[in-house]
Amino acid sequence: MNRRVLLIGHPRRPEAYEVAERLVEGLTAAGIEVAGIADELAAFGIAQRPGVVTVAPEEAGVACELAVVLGGDGTILRAAELSRDCGVPLLGINLGHVGFLAEAEKEDVERIVACVRERSWIVETRATLEVVATDGRGEVELHRGWALNEASIEKAARERMLELTVEIDGRPLASWGADGVVIATPTGSTAYAFSAGGPVVWPDTEAILLVPISAHALFARPLVLGPRAQLAVELVPGAQGRAVLWCDGRRPFDLPDGARVEVHASDKPVTLARLSTAPFTDRLVRKFDLSVEGWRGTRRAH
Repeated sequence: MNRRVLLIGHPRRPEAYEVAERLVEGLTAAGIEVAGIADELAAFGIAQRPGVVTVAPEEAGVACELAVVLGGDGTILRAAELSRDCGVPLLGINLGHVGFLAEAEKEDVERIVACVRERSWIVETRATLEVVATDGRGEVELHRGWALNEASIEKAARERMLELTVEIDGRPLASWGADGVVIATPTGSTAYAFSAGGPVVWPDTEAILLVPISAHALFARPLVLGPRAQLAVELVPGAQGRAVLWCDGRRPFDLPDGARVEVHASDKPVTLARLSTAPFTDRLVRKFDLSVEGWRGTRRAH
C-alpha cells in the first residue's frame, strides 16, 4: 500500500468504535493504509487488522496524506498538535455536540471513504498564533506555545481577579481588573472568544481578536486587530491574583508574578480538509441551529 491515512480518535467515546471499524474496512479495501497511535487503535479494537499500522505520537503525521479525526472540537485540536508540523490536513467527523471544526457527521462514513479514495477533498488553511511567555522585563523566556483557536490568560483562583495591562504594537492600550483575556484567531471566534462576548469572524478574514473576560472597566470591548498586530499582556507586579496561560484550552502554564505574554500571528498554519465548497454562512446556521425562517433569497433570484 502506497497511500496512508492517519486515524485519530477519542477512545472514551463508544460511538467512535463503530465509526473507526467502518472507516478501516472501507479504506483498507481501497488499498489505503491506516496509521494510528497504538493505545487508540487498541481501544477501537482495530490494532491487529491487515492494513493498519501503529506510529509514535511524534511521528504520527509522517507519510500521511490526510488525518481523519473522530470526536469533537477538542479531539480535533489535539489532532492539530500531531499534524501541524507535517502539514497534514485534518478531516473531522463530529462525535461531540457542536463540532464546529468537524466537516462530517458519523452517518457520512461511506461518503468520506469515497472522497478519500478519490482524493476529492479541498484544503482550507487556518491561521495560528505564536505565544511566548517571558519574565517581567521580557528578557527570559519562560514558555513557548501556539494556538489554533485562542490563547487565554485566566485567573487561577475564583476569588482573585487579575490585574492586566494590554499592549498593542508596542504601545499600552489599557489596564484592567479582569478574570482574564482571550486572544483568538478567526477560527477561534466561534469558541471561547464567542462565549466571552466576542464577534463571529469569517475564517478567511486576516485578523486577531482580543476579548476581555469580565473586565471591571469602562472600556473593555472586544477588539478586532490586523493580522500583523503584535500583542502583549502583562501581569501587574505585586497583584494578588495568579494567572494561567492556556493554548486552545490545553497545555496550561502557570505564569509567575509580573509575567509578560506576547502573541502574534504564526507563519505555520493548520490545514483542514473540506468535502464541499458550501459557504461559512451555511456552517454557522447549521452548527448554531439558527432560524432562517422568512428568507426569500431564492424567490428574489427568480
